[in-house]
Amino acid sequence: MTGVQRPIGLFDSGFGGLTVARAVIDLLPGEDVVYIGDTGRYPFGDKPIDDVRRYARELAWSLVVDHNCKAVVVACNTAAAALPIHELEAELAAAGHSIPVIGVIEPGAHALVRATRTGSIGVIGTIGTINTGAYDRAVSRAAYGATVQLTSAACPGFVEFVERGRTTGPEVTLLAERLLAPIRDAKVDALLLGCTHYPFLARTISEVLGDDVMLVSSADETAFALRELLLERGLLRSDERTGSTRFLSSGDVNWFETLGRRLLGPELEAVELWNGPTREIS
Repeated sequence: MTGVQRPIGLFDSGFGGLTVARAVIDLLPGEDVVYIGDTGRYPFGDKPIDDVRRYARELAWSLVVDHNCKAVVVACNTAAAALPIHELEAELAAAGHSIPVIGVIEPGAHALVRATRTGSIGVIGTIGTINTGAYDRAVSRAAYGATVQLTSAACPGFVEFVERGRTTGPEVTLLAERLLAPIRDAKVDALLLGCTHYPFLARTISEVLGDDVMLVSSADETAFALRELLLERGLLRSDERTGSTRFLSSGDVNWFETLGRRLLGPELEAVELWNGPTREIS
């Protein structure tokens, strides 16, 4: 199998990265995709940063070594914040795997800065993501010196609702009203959903914040950035075909199959059990 023909690998703590997988499948329908959802250890957002770094390295290593992926998409904000993309890419290269690695933070930050009219912007994410300050740094880089005011808020509990398949309802709305109060008080006009699970809660978030606040998801932006990176590296498939999809979960595969199909669509036909990488990065 040539480099171009190898699959694209994505990983997340669970179901959230399916928003990125959906965008990649839609934008690059000829590419094969392998997705690992680490539901056996989710959520990552409240885990110690060293644990999240280890999980991210194991997931990336498995995609590269066990599944021969030509690129890795870290479709998890918490993992991308805990283990910087350039560091992960360098570790893989040092082990003889010189492949592109892309995360969701930088594409999301650029989209957020482009979306604002007033310069007052917000980002919500897990405790782990927000506490690293990764988005503060990414937004600063994306602004290129322009004046923007970023308000950040951690939203513990959002991921758990999504992982249980509950994306609307009184309990979800009540939690959203409490957690989004700092964002509403800051009068932001654009809000980045800084966790790949959060687009599934977009309806509730929009109802709480109002129609004047534009919600920005990093999924589409990440897919566009991935396409450019593959093109630049000569790894983009040009043949007309329908790509294959493969999904793995470290938790209950039946649950992942049922909920995952509802969240992603018909491409998620079956789920295999992921037991971790067959080898570790040396």
